[in-house]
Amino acid sequence: MKSYRDLTIFKQSKFLGIEIHQLSLCLPKFEMYEEGSQIRRSSKAISIAIVEGYGRRRYKADFIKYLIYAQSECDETIEHLNYLFETKSYNEVDRYNFLKTSYETLSKQINNFIKWVEDNWNKTEQTSN
Repeated sequence: MKSYRDLTIFKQSKFLGIEIHQLSLCLPKFEMYEEGSQIRRSSKAISIAIVEGYGRRRYKADFIKYLIYAQSECDETIEHLNYLFETKSYNEVDRYNFLKTSYETLSKQINNFIKWVEDNWNKTEQTSN
């Protein structure tokens, strides 16, 4: 991979972050600056953590640390989405289900990538030099 942009987890997290941003703009006014702000920040923090971790990829532990941050932000985003849906601040069932499933899948993909980096990163770096 030549760039973080080549990572599926980056592409998916960026796509979903934009989806959440657009969703948050349709929330009731009383949620716009509370839960809306929280979900926008956590959803965007996923791709940002991936970018920052990739920038530190020379140091395997740093790379993994930022990938763990990305996974944590992903799980946080799921909880914000659940709160919005369960409090009826957001009630589009199909879109909620799509986003929730997509974020759950992304969390698993990030976890699998963390495991791959743990097992293979030094080997990959040594063979590419």
